Amino acid sequence: MLTSSTEKISAHDRLLAAAATLFYNDGIAATGIDAIVKRAGVAKKSLYNNFDSKAELVAAYLRIRHAEWLSLYAARLQQAQGPAARVLSIFDAYADHAEHAYERGFRGCGLLNAAAELQAGDDGRAAVRSHKEEVETLLRTHLGELLPADAQRAAQLARHLSFLLEGAMARAGLEGRSDCVQQARAIAASMLEAK
Repeated sequence: MLTSSTEKISAHDRLLAAAATLFYNDGIAATGIDAIVKRAGVAKKSLYNNFDSKAELVAAYLRIRHAEWLSLYAARLQQAQGPAARVLSIFDAYADHAEHAYERGFRGCGLLNAAAELQAGDDGRAAVRSHKEEVETLLRTHLGELLPADAQRAAQLARHLSFLLEGAMARAGLEGRSDCVQQARAIAASMLEAK
């Protein structure tokens, strides 16, 4: 007996995919449990059999967004030759994320969008902060390879580039495309040449 494509995917994964799409499209607060189970094509009981709460579903969504970016970065990093190219691969991964085929178009960093909705002190905000700190650490690592004799300068430049990148992502989200990230990449490339 043949099964449909939705039957091949577990209820857990369908719920997570539905939640991820709706959280990104509409926001966390605006997305109710009923909308998630309807989109996933499962019974409400399935949601509670797989996730203890909406908060647990949000936490899983944040982990997935982080893993998606890490995957894009890893692919770009494999192509990068030399420390400067490795720094720029971080910008390229963000541009790739912005150019993803989102159902309703790109509306900015899904992690920052989620963090804006969560209460101060929420574990989700800490997860988003951890992601952003990891990106800055990656920048600092690659810049440390480029500037091996000046760790302080590498750390300072990593901070500047992380702010440049985040500002570009915010503008790209408003504009719905990656142009600002591409422009930020060009600015970063110029900064690296002038190092």
